[in-house]
Order: sequence, then structure tokens, then C-alpha cells
Amino acid sequence: RYATYLETDGFTWMNQVSTAGSALLALSMLPFVWNVWITHRNGVKVELNDPWGYGRSLEWATATPFPRHNFTSIPRIRSESPAFDLHHPDFADPASLPQEAPKVKVK
Repeated sequence: RYATYLETDGFTWMNQVSTAGSALLALSMLPFVWNVWITHRNGVKVELNDPWGYGRSLEWATATPFPRHNFTSIPRIRSESPAFDLHHPDFADPASLPQEAPKVKVK
């Protein structure tokens, strides 16, 4: 992009529109930057695993802050919403909930 064009090129008005558009874009970023700054300074730190309570994927089933290895073994997926099923077992399909291992008698 050139700062100025010759009058004979006919690009002066396009250059001015482009400059006005970039200024408008820069101004529209100010509320976003202000919101990020205020939230960073005054916001409450989220320390819950699933702050909304309706997470559907496995990312919401891990601890916050997450450990070095999120899962010690590969989780067994029994539904399309495993984290939701763990947090809300009353709505989950009973077949999708983890079952207790059978008790084994040890002599």
C-alpha cells in the first residue's frame, strides 16, 4: 500500500477509504482491549472444573488447574457427553455411567 498516489492514477479515493476503514477497525478494538484489561485486573479467578456445569467433552472432566497428565489411562467413552453424564447422573443414561468393578474376595 502506498501512502500517496498520483492524481492521474485515480486511486486517491480508494486510499482514503482504506485509511478510514483501518481507523474504524482500530477504534472498534478499543472496547475489547478495555474489557480484557478490566477482567484481568478485577475478574474472579475460576477455580471450578466446570464453571457452567454443562460441559460436554472430556476437557471439562479434568481438574483445574489440570495435572501434568490429564488422565492416567484412556477414559472409556460411553456417550456423546461424558463430562455432562458425570456431573448430572440423574439425566444420564444408566448404561453410560461408569460401573463399579465387581468385588473380589481375597484370601
